[in-house]
Amino acid sequence: MAADSLSNRSQAGASHQADPPLQVDQLRFVWPSGQVALDACSFAIPRPGLWMLVGGNGSGKSTLLRLITGLLEPNSGQIRCSGKPALVFQNPDHQLLLPSCGSDVQLSLPAGLSTAQRQEQIALALEQVGLAGLQQRPIHSLSGGQKQRLAVAGALASRAQLLLLDEPTALLDPDSQRDVLALVRQLCSPTPKPGPGLTQGSLPGPITALWITHRLDELDHCDGAALVRHGRVGRWQDGSALRQRLNRLPLGRGER
Repeated sequence: MAADSLSNRSQAGASHQADPPLQVDQLRFVWPSGQVALDACSFAIPRPGLWMLVGGNGSGKSTLLRLITGLLEPNSGQIRCSGKPALVFQNPDHQLLLPSCGSDVQLSLPAGLSTAQRQEQIALALEQVGLAGLQQRPIHSLSGGQKQRLAVAGALASRAQLLLLDEPTALLDPDSQRDVLALVRQLCSPTPKPGPGLTQGSLPGPITALWITHRLDELDHCDGAALVRHGRVGRWQDGSALRQRLNRLPLGRGER
């Protein structure tokens, strides 16, 4: 059962802009089997940017993302988000539901928009991920990297300001890995660029990404990285410095 303290979970529009994008305090989650996934887990993302978590199988990384986005409820602890969170899965085929790029992005749009506004927001989201003009493109015809970018477009269309990415490059070829990483890095830059014909004011504002990775070379591109061990997130470190410390980690897919 969810803890009463989680009733103050905060999302977009409820916090002052200066608040940290994410604060986690004394989070605990135990699976029905009795396995403890997270225990006294506390950390904060201090500012918008690209932040990465790395750790071994069963360390609690993927569980943490699902708790932040509300797919799981913790046993105790607090989660505070100053902006709306959105989860991007490792396998985009588990996330993309409708037959075309535009129709799938439309699923994520907020209610109350006119037809013209919906079309503008779809175009904006696709433009921001490098898929401009592909509204009618069948999803099955996309490459793996394009599908992952489309999943990010859906998060942007929902007006999310906290992207939670669960090993988003794990199933991609090397070129697509670099493209997706560069995309998220650009979205998290202080001044992300609007698409042609669109104004800066139409963008959702500063974006924060919390990225789980098992590719140590990706740590070179983040604003900070932390090691997850025994259900706890360590201190933020320079990503390159952490990579150099981690000679080998028993990382893999299918972890919790």
